[in-house]
This record gives sequence, structure tokens and C-alpha cells, in this order.
Amino acid sequence: MDFTDSVRADGIVERRFALGGVPGILWTPESASPSTPVPLILAGQPGGLGMERMYPRLLGRARHAAASGFATAAIELPGSGDRPPLPGMDQARADLRRAVAAGESVPDDVVDRLILPLVDQAAPEWQATLDALLELPEIADRVGYSGGVIALATRLAATEPRISAAGMFAGSYVPRSTMTEARTVTIPLHVLLQWDDEGNDRQMALDLFDAFGSAEKTLVANMGGHTGVPAHAGDAANDFFVRHLR
Repeated sequence: MDFTDSVRADGIVERRFALGGVPGILWTPESASPSTPVPLILAGQPGGLGMERMYPRLLGRARHAAASGFATAAIELPGSGDRPPLPGMDQARADLRRAVAAGESVPDDVVDRLILPLVDQAAPEWQATLDALLELPEIADRVGYSGGVIALATRLAATEPRISAAGMFAGSYVPRSTMTEARTVTIPLHVLLQWDDEGNDRQMALDLFDAFGSAEKTLVANMGGHTGVPAHAGDAANDFFVRHLR
């Protein structure tokens, strides 16, 4: 892991890094040190937007987490930012928009082409990033995942034993294979759903929540569209991680 710069502001340290060609950002509270290592939250983000476009929201989440004593890391997803596009992704997005505009159900093969290549590449990249971050003496071995894409969050929750709690954003389409993976997830979950999300299938999100095998899982549904997440939703998610990572 190569750190390229470091900035201190508002009680947190921001360090940009690159790992195997994948750019990322690590935020840590100024109090983090080898003698007082802090838990780590992996901050997921929507596919296709890019980390720089998402930076203000990621920074806000990192500051919120740092106030509770957590470090936060984000990486650029495959096909986003300056990374090469994923083959077939533009056509999959066009097919999705065409189905939604026509008021039709989105075919399973469109969802698979849109989501699974991203998940299949991003999950091992997140695991490699986690390998490197956990070597830092100021990072404790208590890890959570927070955010989307929910199929990626499900894959990591099902396959990465170092993640002990996950807060998921139900704001993207879900392949049928993800429903199967969800049954093997057993860690505590906090799932955020925008009830009137205009671009996604509410029933699909509810079915996924039902499929999760976790004994402790909470669904928090707020009225409003995709970008109408209320500020207090972040407080509830932060409280969830305080309970399970500290």
C-alpha cells in the first residue's frame, strides 16, 4: 500500500493510497495510534459515480465515524473514476433504463450483467485492501462494512470473516444469486431503505432482507426518494457500529 499524501483537518487524518492500481482513501481519528488502535469501517458507495464525485458524502461519513472513534476507508470501484470501464456495462445500463422507462420488470439477465461483474471484481479488491489496512498499527482488527452496492455488501458479509457487522444501503438491483448468498450471512445487519426510491425495486429489497440468515437484523425504512435519506439515518447507523465494533 503506497500512501501518496496526508492531510489533517477537523480532528481526522486523511491519507490517499494506491494498492494494485486501485486508488483509495483512509480517514483516521487523530487519536488513533499503535497504543490506541481504532476499529475500521469499509465505506461502500454506488457503482459508476466515482470516488471523487462521492468525496463530499464519503468525507461526511468519515467525520461522523471518527467522532465515534472509528477509522474509515473507501476505494474506487471497478469501472468508476479513472478506472477502465467494465465490459458490457454501458449496454446493461441502457437495457435497464429502457425497461424502467417502459414500466416493465427488469429482466434477470440485465440485473446480472449490471451487478455481478462489479461484485466479482470489487470483492477481492476490498479483501486485499483490508489485508493491507489491518497491517497498520493504528487500525484494530474490528471491522464493519457500511454502504452499497448491496450485492457487494452481501458478498463480503457472506465471505469475509473479518467483517463482524454490516450496515447496508438497499438502493440497487439484486441478482438472484445474491438472494442465495444472503441466506449464508449471519453477522448483525442494519439495512437502510428509502421507501419511495424511484429507481429501484422496493419488493426486491424486502425480499433480500427476508433472505438474510442473521439472527440480528434491522430494517430502517424512511419515506422519500433515492437521495432523500434523512440526516438522522446516519446517527442510527453509527449507533449500530458502536454496539458491535467497540
